[in-house]
Amino acid sequence: MEGDCLSCMKYLMFLFNFFIFLGGACLLGVGIWVIVDPTGIREIVAANPLLFTGAYIILAMGAVLFLLGFLGCCGAIRENKRLLLFFFMFILLIFLAELSTAILAFIFRQNLTREFFTKDLKKHYLRNNNTDVFSSTWNSVMITFACCGVNGPEDFEAVPHLPRSPLESTIPEACCQRELQSWEGVFVNREACLTGVERFQNRQGCYTVILNSFETYVYLAGALAIGVLAIELFAMIFAMCLFRGIQ
Repeated sequence: MEGDCLSCMKYLMFLFNFFIFLGGACLLGVGIWVIVDPTGIREIVAANPLLFTGAYIILAMGAVLFLLGFLGCCGAIRENKRLLLFFFMFILLIFLAELSTAILAFIFRQNLTREFFTKDLKKHYLRNNNTDVFSSTWNSVMITFACCGVNGPEDFEAVPHLPRSPLESTIPEACCQRELQSWEGVFVNREACLTGVERFQNRQGCYTVILNSFETYVYLAGALAIGVLAIELFAMIFAMCLFRGIQ
């Protein structure tokens, strides 16, 4: 009976580690996608040092979970006590780190509000100055997502009016409609846009556009994180039970 129980525990341990392996692969894929994606996510991440750091943390955690899931599967099948103990200690450290990260993300979530981005834009944005990292990043976001400012073109009324051509209105040319949403895209009508003709301008704010674009992914990422934490917890329990059962 004890042998059957140990055998059952071994295969349950293998199963949970297989899910950890898959979870690590998913996190690894998400981290790589966020860092190298050419469609605009990279610009959003680069605009905020906290998000930029978070992307690399996700990448590192994915790689570690990927490796530990593989080691856990090997430890369970081969019934190696040292490998199981090594697996348990590292999973525990990762579990605590992920839990701490989730708590910090919840505490500092107010840094990602509409008001925060609006204040930051009005304070640091230098219109068409693409030598400035903050301004060029915002221009890239507005062009990629066909949006203007955080709330809309009215955000730029409070931005200092740096030297510009006589035709330019208060909005930057990054808010002008293009046939293709990229830096190489041809303007629909640049002159009309800059002189204030609204139908040639992108009038919707970037906050709403981006929030709508990634709302599904945010919930998916949250559900994935909860799932990974639950799987890690069960894997630690099974690892310790299997460790104690091996003679």
